[in-house]
Amino acid sequence: MTVLDASYLRPRLLQRENDTHKRHYGHLLIIAGCERMPGAAVLATGAALQSGCGLVTLHSTERALQAAVNSYPSAMLSEEMDEHFSAVPENLHKYAVIAVGPGLGRAPGTMNAFMDLLAIAGEKKIPLVLDADALTSLSVIADWQDLIPEGSVLTPHMGELRRLFPHGSDETRVLLARELCVYSNCTLVMKGYHTQVFLPSGHCLVNQTGGPGLAKGGSGDVLTGLVGGLLARGYSPEDAAALGVWIHGYAGDCLTAERTAEAFTSRDLVDYLWKGFKELYTQ
Repeated sequence: MTVLDASYLRPRLLQRENDTHKRHYGHLLIIAGCERMPGAAVLATGAALQSGCGLVTLHSTERALQAAVNSYPSAMLSEEMDEHFSAVPENLHKYAVIAVGPGLGRAPGTMNAFMDLLAIAGEKKIPLVLDADALTSLSVIADWQDLIPEGSVLTPHMGELRRLFPHGSDETRVLLARELCVYSNCTLVMKGYHTQVFLPSGHCLVNQTGGPGLAKGGSGDVLTGLVGGLLARGYSPEDAAALGVWIHGYAGDCLTAERTAEAFTSRDLVDYLWKGFKELYTQ
């Protein structure tokens, strides 16, 4: 195990060249939200826009898109015609990364669309960031381990890991998660106190930021958007996951210091992500 801290991350930071434009920094597609849960899409979008990637497109329902554009007018929009994710957007080849899952819901049509997304992303070699309802959908697919595109990042908490690996103890599940990363060449973020990041090499990073103030609805949606944006920005899957986890936790630590662990929301977390970047880039 390796401690995931600022000294680990600083040598891995990417820099921005002067003579560049937005398309040099990647285009992230977020597939999130439904009519009942639009907020998850908004949180993921806000976090992605703080990541440094060049473009962020949100594919969601009308209600979620309206909420997102009201908060984040720089996001691009792709409208879902149904009340839930039911059709894969066109022209997926133009996206560097696809983050999918927050607030997606579990409607039958969503499952079909998710299966189509896995097939197309695998064919076009587009890495995915898989969270929340995407992980739940994944868990009911036979041989799901073979469907994850290389370079993808999974971000389960223990409850979601139990669905992915329904047999054995939690210790066994953690071992299976590590083996999955080696087998599928993916990275897995095991969310919790001292979040662990499992790498395709079989190695494990143990994060040192974050605390119980993050145990609130929407925190994971923020992490999904941030990791997706960093991956689109050009970081390797391993570094995108590590950097996202550390910055996410650092933002929570800053809010806890200012407001206590009780009195901040996941929306506040989005607005404090910059503090983690500043800490890393200015030391």
